[in-house]
Amino acid sequence: MNKSMVILLLGVMGLAFTTVMRIFREDEPVPVPPSPQRSGDAAKGYIYLTTGDYIKSGIPYDYFFLGFPKNTNNYLHRDSLNAVVPHEYTAVKAANGVEVVAPNCLECHAQVFDNKLVIGLGNTFIDFTDRKKLNPRAAGMAERLLMQTDAKKYDAAEPFFRAMKMISGQLYTEVRGVNAADRLADLLVAHRDPQTLRWSNAPVIDVSGKVVPTDTPPWWWLKKKHAMFYNGFGRGDFGRFLMASNLLTVSDSSEAREVDGHFNDVLAYINSIQPPKYPYPIDAPLAKKGGVVFVQHCAKCHGNYGDGGEYPNLLIPESIVATDSLLYKSNYQSPQFIEWFNKSWFAQGDHPARLEPFDGYIAPPLDGIWITAPYLHNGSVPTLEAVLDSKLRPTWWSRDFEHPQYDYAHVGWKYTREDSARGTAVYNTTLPGYGNYGHTFGDRLSAQQRKAVIEYLKTL
Repeated sequence: MNKSMVILLLGVMGLAFTTVMRIFREDEPVPVPPSPQRSGDAAKGYIYLTTGDYIKSGIPYDYFFLGFPKNTNNYLHRDSLNAVVPHEYTAVKAANGVEVVAPNCLECHAQVFDNKLVIGLGNTFIDFTDRKKLNPRAAGMAERLLMQTDAKKYDAAEPFFRAMKMISGQLYTEVRGVNAADRLADLLVAHRDPQTLRWSNAPVIDVSGKVVPTDTPPWWWLKKKHAMFYNGFGRGDFGRFLMASNLLTVSDSSEAREVDGHFNDVLAYINSIQPPKYPYPIDAPLAKKGGVVFVQHCAKCHGNYGDGGEYPNLLIPESIVATDSLLYKSNYQSPQFIEWFNKSWFAQGDHPARLEPFDGYIAPPLDGIWITAPYLHNGSVPTLEAVLDSKLRPTWWSRDFEHPQYDYAHVGWKYTREDSARGTAVYNTTLPGYGNYGHTFGDRLSAQQRKAVIEYLKTL
């Protein structure tokens, strides 16, 4: 064999080896490095979260109760004007001194469960299918009424109405119970200058495509995580991401800096939240067996628990987890949001945040997993039993949103298996983004092993 042939052969072998190694790496979990976070005061964070003015415009207080009944539960034990305001709203003073009612973070990040408000639990009763509530015409009518009757109250509400008219008609999901957070984020930046955060009547980025549904993960996982969101693309300062709801009505970056100065405390409060304990007796011997199975089959991605437990913070490629890919792919199909964010005010200063897309999803911690149904990143699987046994997953299913019942045996919502998609109350897993496939690792276990793992998961 002459020298040129040897060189050619070595080159081909090297290329083949490089290709194989690249494929191997792409099929391996990717660890997420930690990002430094600001310290804060948890007690101050709770107060700011539940009574603070991080959204500084809203519906004038007296007008709010024309559309909402006064709340009698007062789950948050708030006083003064907030005593009768639902927990997902806060009475605050607008810049001109008018009392307004604005949405707060608990609209998505708290849920009533067994007649108790669980702060940090994702709201799986939220309804982004409601055409009456999410109606830009309704916002426009309310705005015109105020404009004609009370100029000062109109000025206080104008930033809120301006945003609602723009976003309301573009947040519709196909089924109830899932969140439109990703689309909301796109819309909130679409009319903002990335540096000054001032409003622009003309959109600065294009928002297209369908709303991609997500389930809202529990806040108590955040203390363990090195990256935010299901696809793990939220890196850097978590407070910057948590405060992004301020974009709904923010005037400019000076206001954003003031709000940002409180979100280190909010993060400290979120990090203090503990998952609720499973409320019924647990079969300890069975749970112990389940713990052994879990360590053997699940802990590599989801971590170990108890004394000395560690969470690995792994991004799992789509080629491994094989769940519905529309959420992570949307970051590549519409990169303008990521480009906006990574050159914006949020990505600057001494505690910047940034977005780093990935072809897959982060394997979350499982603390308090028993209460976080439905499961997978899009809320497509009603019970833990069905997560671990994919043949049990219904194609169409519904649950009672008005009188919800939890299934403590199979761990999840009591649901009805439907024979077709009928309206927005039926979860339709045949729709793009709503698929219930993938994460079939539990199929490898025996029925007894799966039962034991479920019992173990109740202990977390």
